[in-house]
This record gives sequence, structure tokens and C-alpha cells, in this order.
Amino acid sequence: MTATTAPPVTTAGAPKPPAAKSDPQRHGRLAALLLAPTFVVLALVIAYPLISAIRESLYKKQDGLDANGFVVKGDKFVGIQNYADMFSGETGDRFWNAFWNTTFFTVTSLVLEILIGVSMAMVMHHALRGKGLVRASILVPWAIPTAVSAIMWQFIFRADGVANEILHSQILWTTEGFQAKLAVIIADVWKTAPFVGLLVLAGLQIIPNDVYEAARVDGASGWKQFWRITLPLVKPALLVAILFRGLDALRMFDLPYVMIGRRKESVETLSMLAQDQASNLNIGPAAAYALVLFIYVAVVAYAFVKLLGADILGDARARAKENKERKARMATA
Repeated sequence: MTATTAPPVTTAGAPKPPAAKSDPQRHGRLAALLLAPTFVVLALVIAYPLISAIRESLYKKQDGLDANGFVVKGDKFVGIQNYADMFSGETGDRFWNAFWNTTFFTVTSLVLEILIGVSMAMVMHHALRGKGLVRASILVPWAIPTAVSAIMWQFIFRADGVANEILHSQILWTTEGFQAKLAVIIADVWKTAPFVGLLVLAGLQIIPNDVYEAARVDGASGWKQFWRITLPLVKPALLVAILFRGLDALRMFDLPYVMIGRRKESVETLSMLAQDQASNLNIGPAAAYALVLFIYVAVVAYAFVKLLGADILGDARARAKENKERKARMATA
């Protein structure tokens, strides 16, 4: 017998394997091309006003006479003087008062809106009859314009209004004092708690009933089901509600401005302070106040995202690492 050997296999002239259909680099270029118009619009409506505000904050309006007795007009470059003046003297007292008012309104309103909104969502989720009517009616306070809502609550909190009739008192709600803060918080919670409730309700409706049935079989009480099942699974929707309402409350302007009035120490916020400076043609200080508020909002938003577990930057790094590894595998294949 003679042994036979198979002929060697040659790869010359063999057809190359087809390229992968999903090329991340090609898709990335296509995504950048499609998003380019959006980036241009964002640059016009966000980047340009921000750069203009930074520039304006470095100037200050000149008033008075020069050394020769002539009237001085125009803006003068003062660098960071507008920011330094913000934290000192009478201007500093007003700024810190507005800062603490803004923070107090944000924290208090947000806590109350979360508690009331989650309660409303739980009631709407378990209601068997009239769900559509309840959801439509609960949207009414949120749909009312803020200025109209402020005027309505202003009538309620008048000296001879409904609030004092119910309490059998003569509280001056719309004047200086803690009662003015309380009136603003009540009006704000009444208007925006339904918004939180609807967002949480959307999260509740995607939770399968099998999870609750399994928990009941295991003997879990209603309170344990709420803490161990409902809250963890509704967390993404609740995070969105907290972010939206927290950032909106930090920019609060129209409700206290219309309801209580301008230059009221009890309710003046950073937005009201910036608007007051701009109305007096102090554009430089107004731009400085607006930029400080912008930084405050950005820091709070970042803190919310990190503390509540939405690691956006971490997810982006993980995706970038995965794409790099995929390219390396395709290159060696």
C-alpha cells in the first residue's frame, strides 16, 4: 500500500471574507453628519449667548463725570470686579439672600412634589374606574400658565381671600415674611406635583405584575413591595422627574415675581435679581448673576446624576472601550 497525501491548500487568489456590515467608524461618521445641523442650531442658541454673557459680565456701565467734568457714558472693562462685588457689601447681602431663597424653594418644593407626586401616581395606577378622567383632570394645574396660576393664588392669599377665610385669620401672605415663602411653595407644589406624578405613573406602568405576585407569594407586605420593588424599578422615571423639577425650581422667577412682587427680600431669587439689574440697565452685573446661576444649575444637575446612579460619563467610557475592542478583533480577524 502507498500512502497518499492531500494537496496543500493555497490561499492565493481566494476571495476575501466580506467586510462586516456594521462598521462602527462608518456609522459614527454618518451619525456626526446627521447631527451636524443640530449642533449648529445649539451653537447659535446656547454657545453664542453664553459667550456673549461672559463678555458682558466683564464690563460695567459708567456713570458720573470724568476729571475734566464731562459726562462719562458707555461701558468700561472691569474684569472680575462684577463677580467680586457680588460677594461683598450690600450687594453681597442681597446676593446671598437670593441664593438661599433659591435653594430653599428648590429643596422644599422638590421634596413635597416627590412625596405628593409619587402618592398621586400610586393612586392613579391602582384606580380601577375613571383612570382617564383622573389623569386628564390632574394635568389641569400643570397646564395652566405660571403667570395665570400666580394671579389666581394671589387672590386666594389676599387679606380677605379664601385662605384667611378657611384659617379664620388675617395673615398678610403677599408681604414680607416667612408666610410669603410658604405661599410661593404652596402655589408651586400645587402646579407641578401633577407633572411628577405623571412621570412616575409612566414608570409604574412598565413594571410587570408577575413581580408583585411573586413577592406576595413570598409573604412580602405592601410596604416591603414598595421599597424593594416599586422604588428600584421606577427609579429611572423618578430620576427624570427630579432633574426636570429641580432645574426648573432653580430658575424660579415668574411665580414669586407675579404673586408677591419685585424687590421683596423674602422671595427674591437669583433669576429675579438678574432681571432687576438688567431692567436698571446694569447689563454687566446682570450677566454676572446669570452666569453664577448657570454654574449653580450645572453643578446641581451633575450632582443629581451622580448621586442618583445615572453614570452618563461611565456609560460613555464603557461604550468607547467596547468599540475599541471590537475594532481590534476585526483587525486581527
